[in-house]
Amino acid sequence: MAKETGRKLVASNKKARHDFHIDETFEAGLVLTGTEVKALRAGRASLVDGFVEVDRGEAWLQAVHIPEYTEGTWTNHAPRRKRKLLLHRRQIDELERESQAKGHTIVPLALYFVDGRAKVEIALARGKKEYDKRHALREKQEIREAQAAMSLRKHG
Repeated sequence: MAKETGRKLVASNKKARHDFHIDETFEAGLVLTGTEVKALRAGRASLVDGFVEVDRGEAWLQAVHIPEYTEGTWTNHAPRRKRKLLLHRRQIDELERESQAKGHTIVPLALYFVDGRAKVEIALARGKKEYDKRHALREKQEIREAQAAMSLRKHG
């Protein structure tokens, strides 16, 4: 079988970009079991409730739902188990230091394969206030309306 190349997106967390200001992003490897990898290759995962916790010098991805592999047997995994993240020591230290600050959290943004290896993009983020969310939606709507008007004018 030919080796995989390129990036294959499995799941993205659009809600995180709506609910948080993204300060900095990191790419981390994941420690997975065989049935988790097979379930991800089938394109099934949910990052909506996920978060990252630093515990005793290790980063853990929590509350991410990877459903059980349908063809799996007694070796199947628990869908919401905590999974270890593979990061450099200085990255873990920086994440731990920044997440201790008031209002900061670490959220997963995307889950994907790069050259056959499972990776997760995590972000150091600050929560948005309700008015920030409304402002962002208003800006998005204005851009959409402007593009529609330009398109209408261009095509007559």
